Amino acid sequence: MIPTFPAPTRVRYGVLGFACSLSMITYLDRAAFGVAADPIIQALGMRSIADLTLAIAAFNLAYAAFEVPTGWLGDVYGPRKTLIRIVLWWSFFVGLTGMAGLPVASGLVLINFTGLVVVRFLFGVGEAGAYPNITRALHNWFPVTERGFGQGMVWMSGRLMGGLTPLVWMLLVEVLQMNWRTAYWLFGTLGVLWCVAFASWFRNRPDEHPSVNESELSLIRKGTGSSTEAAHARVPWRELLRSGNLWAICLMYFCMSYGWYFYMGYLPNFLQKHYDVAKDSTLGSIFKGAPLALGAAGCFLGGWLTDRYVRRTGDRKWGRRIFGMFGHAVCVPCFLGCLVAPNALTFSIFIAMAGFFNDLAMGPAWATCQDIGRRHAAIVAGCMNTIGNLGGFVATLLSGKIIGWTLQAYEAAHGLNLDELARDPSRQAIYEEALRAGEMPGYRINFVIYAAAYAVAVLLWLKIDATKPVLPEDAASAEPEVPSPEG
Repeated sequence: MIPTFPAPTRVRYGVLGFACSLSMITYLDRAAFGVAADPIIQALGMRSIADLTLAIAAFNLAYAAFEVPTGWLGDVYGPRKTLIRIVLWWSFFVGLTGMAGLPVASGLVLINFTGLVVVRFLFGVGEAGAYPNITRALHNWFPVTERGFGQGMVWMSGRLMGGLTPLVWMLLVEVLQMNWRTAYWLFGTLGVLWCVAFASWFRNRPDEHPSVNESELSLIRKGTGSSTEAAHARVPWRELLRSGNLWAICLMYFCMSYGWYFYMGYLPNFLQKHYDVAKDSTLGSIFKGAPLALGAAGCFLGGWLTDRYVRRTGDRKWGRRIFGMFGHAVCVPCFLGCLVAPNALTFSIFIAMAGFFNDLAMGPAWATCQDIGRRHAAIVAGCMNTIGNLGGFVATLLSGKIIGWTLQAYEAAHGLNLDELARDPSRQAIYEEALRAGEMPGYRINFVIYAAAYAVAVLLWLKIDATKPVLPEDAASAEPEVPSPEG
């Protein structure tokens, strides 16, 4: 009599559900700053989005600097404890953001611009640990042939929420007339509720979860060879830093993030100021969120395509590489198209397609971190995201500076003083027109730089090999190359 075995449970998809919901919260919290730029500028007595550059960049700098430390915490203490602590941390600072410019006495505010920069930095410290620890959790819970799918779903969820954030903001603030500060406090509360549910259900490894049966445990172990690795504190930094493979994926992510951060920091304000997209317009909210919304589809498709290619051919190197190269290559003409877009619709199509093809590479990139990192998956993911978000920091800072420089050049060339114009109610139309004319050359320069960064990313993908672990001793570990159907 042939023995029968129970069908594998599907607890790992519950893990994926928590990872996806957390990804959505991270993007809601970070995308809110871009759509709330106008009331924040007004509350702090500023004139332009360029004045917020340091506050925008402070998040990026902290996010980059703390990727590796928080990834290390996940490898040592497990993703459960680490994620609970960092989500509570950043949710607190989300709530504090809603107090920026809040008057407490004559001429005094609770959080001034300097305070906002500090709050944004500390918010970034917390969010930095989200994706490295999600990656570690998925590494523990998913076999190699489902990694691209898992990472694609996580990033799809985040991007989708980022794309929907302008609509959510419009519904709360413009339609329901909620104070923008209250909206921020509401967003901070969501993170706390997530922690409560996560703490009661999630376990670091499948063998620790009471609902996982032997069939699912065997499936996970068979596909990873290392899913139940013990936590470790030693990080072989010397060997990691000698890995050309790791440097290639990190530099690729730097270039990829350089152009992408335009969506988070500058796009909503750009559409309002330069294409007259109204704050309370549903179509305008769709335009603002389109790169992230279409990026969600790109994340899902890229993750599905890379896993499908690996399953069908057994070629993990090109299974990860080809979709990253293709996606980044198409981003180049998309950003160049932004230079000649005659109206909001045309511009939004170009920028949305750039978001889609950028994110086609997300699943392959993060699956590659698991492939080459193995027992140091969170550290490797943290390294990639560190360098990537340094790209975001440089892009945010430099993009704002370029816009500021061209605005100053316009003032000098036309003998204007924009600060004086801003204070004169009778000359507001002149002020708005001068602001648009002075900023636009800076945006055009930035679009060319973004396109060039993606061209470099395409070349870097040729140096990335998902079959080569960052640590040489891992090459002989029990995570074999996936056999092709042809044997």
